[in-house]
Amino acid sequence: MKRVIKNGTIVTASDKYVADILIEDEKIKSISDQIDEPEAEIVDASGYYVMPGGIDPHTHMDMPFGGTVTADNFETGTIAAAYGGTTTIIDFCLSDKGKSLKSALEKWHSKSQDKAVIDYGFHLQISEINEDVLNEIPEIIEQEGVISFKVFMAYKGVFQADDEVLFKILVAAKEHGGLVMVHAENGDVINYLTTKALAEGKTDPIYHALTRPPEAEGEATGRAAKLTALADSQLYVVHVTCEEAVEQIAEARSKGFRVYGETCPQYLVLDQSYLEKANFEGGKYVWSPPLREKYNQEVLWNALKSGQLQAIGSDQCSFNFNGQKDLGRDDFTKIPNGGPFVEDRFSLMYSEGVHKGRISIHEFVDMVSTQAAKLFGLFPRKGTIAPGSDADMVLFDPAVERTISAKTHHMNVDYSALEGIKVIGEPVSVFSRGKYVIKDRQFVGRPGVGSYLKCNKFGLKAKDEAKATTLIKNS
Repeated sequence: MKRVIKNGTIVTASDKYVADILIEDEKIKSISDQIDEPEAEIVDASGYYVMPGGIDPHTHMDMPFGGTVTADNFETGTIAAAYGGTTTIIDFCLSDKGKSLKSALEKWHSKSQDKAVIDYGFHLQISEINEDVLNEIPEIIEQEGVISFKVFMAYKGVFQADDEVLFKILVAAKEHGGLVMVHAENGDVINYLTTKALAEGKTDPIYHALTRPPEAEGEATGRAAKLTALADSQLYVVHVTCEEAVEQIAEARSKGFRVYGETCPQYLVLDQSYLEKANFEGGKYVWSPPLREKYNQEVLWNALKSGQLQAIGSDQCSFNFNGQKDLGRDDFTKIPNGGPFVEDRFSLMYSEGVHKGRISIHEFVDMVSTQAAKLFGLFPRKGTIAPGSDADMVLFDPAVERTISAKTHHMNVDYSALEGIKVIGEPVSVFSRGKYVIKDRQFVGRPGVGSYLKCNKFGLKAKDEAKATTLIKNS
């Protein structure tokens, strides 16, 4: 089926203009001042921005943690993502020690099969290194299209890997075209501080933040960056929260090292004081790294504006307040870490960033879509509006105001960490490969239509990248 989107203002990471878009066979066929296709369905985008679908590079759907499982699976989570303007997620597969990496991917393929309503890819977490794991990495990259490998530097005794594991993965990634991702916190220090706090009877949610200080994040970030330089490899630091970590990334980049950083909307609008809410309400705001003191918000915005941080992930990891978060009512270490953000990432970044003048609209598109596509080997198939790209697009109303609330969100979780926050701008209709997923703010998609995406190797320059970043006008 052919569709023509007319009268909208197309916005990419580099351009802003009014033109028609012809969609055919799931792709953007052409872009021109005027497209006349008598057999095509006409979509009137008057008054809307037409933007590339959001790419969320950091989600945890149907993930086990702390004796429970996230409240959102690949069906509910991707429906919520689509409502929020996201058309691609990259989810994290957790591997098991003593088992093959491929078995972890098979488990996540099983979790996602016949459930996702938008396209998705995978990152793969690695906690141990041996010859079998090292020998699997090239196959995982070449055959499975998984090019990004996560190493936890925290969660001692659960996920935490040591420096030898991290360094060997960095070396393998350099050799085979992978990208190493780190959760950068010093897990050994955190383990000491949490044990000490509990021994002193300090059990409230605020101690989750106080036992995971920003210095522990800064130290781990700097250590990972230096190991990356030593290996001449490439590193992506997930969910950066504080000045200490930003400084380490900026220093590494100033020396020419291939170090990239992501932050999340929650760190840009919430702060450490939320964990002090009475009656265990602070438990709603427990995730790792924790929320920081408020001054760090401006540090993060400046890092995004200056390009020291490149991407915005939601770190979607939803747990219900009742029955899950409250497992840690008497012990903050037992509160499942994570929060629900996949649905509001796009609008919140537009409202707090573009509407409030912190970033340009082009920088916004770059942060919520294009950079992730480039870093994780999906560009120009994803992350832009250009002939030949997948027809993943958002019709976005920049004028509407709404209030975020658990009463109206579509995530399968009983609270919103952003409850009561007003945002300007909202997705109206969302297309995934040319088909409506959201039409006039209503879900019209179908579970199972989302496709698994194989990613290109890190740094691989697609032959048509130049075409994808330049407007081609057809006569």
